[in-house]
Amino acid sequence: MSAPAAESLVRHLAALADSKKAEDVVVLDMRKLVSYTDFLAICTVRNDRQARAIVDEVRVRVKQERGFLPGGVDGGGEDGWIVLDYLDCVLHVFTAEARERYQLEDLWREAPRLELDLEAPEEPSVASA
Repeated sequence: MSAPAAESLVRHLAALADSKKAEDVVVLDMRKLVSYTDFLAICTVRNDRQARAIVDEVRVRVKQERGFLPGGVDGGGEDGWIVLDYLDCVLHVFTAEARERYQLEDLWREAPRLELDLEAPEEPSVASA
């Protein structure tokens, strides 16, 4: 995937998480730091149910709108952390406790953050369609 396409996808992942009321949505540009992905999107959820809703929304919408399925999905339940791996873009959905425990932003503090405009109007959920 080209760099502009990867950036477009990660912005879409962040917007979808935001549309499901994720908090503290951050995107880290990893292109100069690692070879296994271009961007990390990180967000916080209140509970496992909200995490599942975000993961389900992202999987369905990205498949419908962009034709991509994640290369892997890991975590859930008691972990407080679900990862959707789209190879060039990885979405991390954390509970507040798990985000504090793993501290990805601190681990990758040298990674530039993308400016996100998440104040856009909410799109209807696939669940309401």
